[in-house]
Amino acid sequence: MSDAHTAVHGGHHPVDPSVPVEYHNEENSLRIAGFWVFLGSDLVLFSCLFATYVVMHGRTAGGPTSSQLFDVTGFTIETIALLFSSFTCGLATYEMRRGNRNAMVMWLLITIALGLVFIGFEVTEFVQDVSSGARMQTSGFLSAFFTLVGTHGCHVSMGILWMSGLVVQLLRRGITPITARKVFIVSIYWHFLDAVWIFIFTVVYLTGKVL
Repeated sequence: MSDAHTAVHGGHHPVDPSVPVEYHNEENSLRIAGFWVFLGSDLVLFSCLFATYVVMHGRTAGGPTSSQLFDVTGFTIETIALLFSSFTCGLATYEMRRGNRNAMVMWLLITIALGLVFIGFEVTEFVQDVSSGARMQTSGFLSAFFTLVGTHGCHVSMGILWMSGLVVQLLRRGITPITARKVFIVSIYWHFLDAVWIFIFTVVYLTGKVL
């Protein structure tokens, strides 16, 4: 059975080819809508963390400031990796709707690899900060910084694990309405994390380096 046939028929039932495969039944539509509600609550969480960081930015308690701490090369590479991963994730969704499982899996694996690059640089940054004496308990600024950036990093790590599990499912089951819905939801999640990172890059790193 071809990938395209699997995508259109889900292995069992004919479906309307004009409807994206992830919306081929009412349950999928409701689950996708429910995930948007979840992202709304996550948006509230990050908004609170951003507000806390802005308030605490200048409260260094004699410790290192943001301009002293942030490494331009490191956070630039993190940004490039994560933003490019959003593009590859979009290509995976595109290939999913074309019914091309192999290309879809390839783009998901590239997305995972770019996510790992991002996490690798972030962990390295945190280790270097801590080894230089910049710890969470050092100042209010560092507590807010580690909490905000660390929370985003945990979300990215969860997305990597989630996407890896879906790759296994795709290799076993192919593109069906259920696997398509799962991939579509994780792609929404991944794009959301990229959007959050743009704000972190601007509010935390760029502004922090200038100020």
